[in-house]
Amino acid sequence: MKEMPASHAYRLLEPGPIVLVTTALNGKPNVMTMGFHMMVQHAPPLIGCVIGPWDHSYRALRETRECVIAIPTVDLARTVVDIGNCSGKEVDKFEKFRLSRLPARDVGAPLIGECLANIECRIVDDSMVESYNLFLLEAVRIWIDREREERRTLHHRGDGSFTVDGEVVDLSERMVKWRDLPA
Repeated sequence: MKEMPASHAYRLLEPGPIVLVTTALNGKPNVMTMGFHMMVQHAPPLIGCVIGPWDHSYRALRETRECVIAIPTVDLARTVVDIGNCSGKEVDKFEKFRLSRLPARDVGAPLIGECLANIECRIVDDSMVESYNLFLLEAVRIWIDREREERRTLHHRGDGSFTVDGEVVDLSERMVKWRDLPA
């Protein structure tokens, strides 16, 4: 074993697929790339995510208290990185990256038509925003494109490289302790 800096823990524990977060403020939609998120609870479904004041989407999320978490697949990898490398202050990212805005049902932020899934969310707890830029969101509605052939997601390794989902290992028959949890 070789030692690495403790500040690189995120490179080993990156919490899930890279996602896109949409917001809308005063009728103007925006999209950002986000890697710092985690499931917090099954029911109600709670998601923790870090969005800081350096992100253009921060103000929209604070003011509207809602967003959409869109899950892109590997075919959108370059677009996902490019979205993260520009600011919604200067550019309409939906237009620049030719993303389809689809209407959400319960929130004002748009769904992204090119993504595998979209999760409509509302803030349920923002008490950790000032200290940690951590929002606690409740998933209120989920949309999935079951016809989409590409389903592999991207996982950021914290250094500009990504791991792509691969083979699925199904051990559900062994997961007896979790069978009684809400679906």
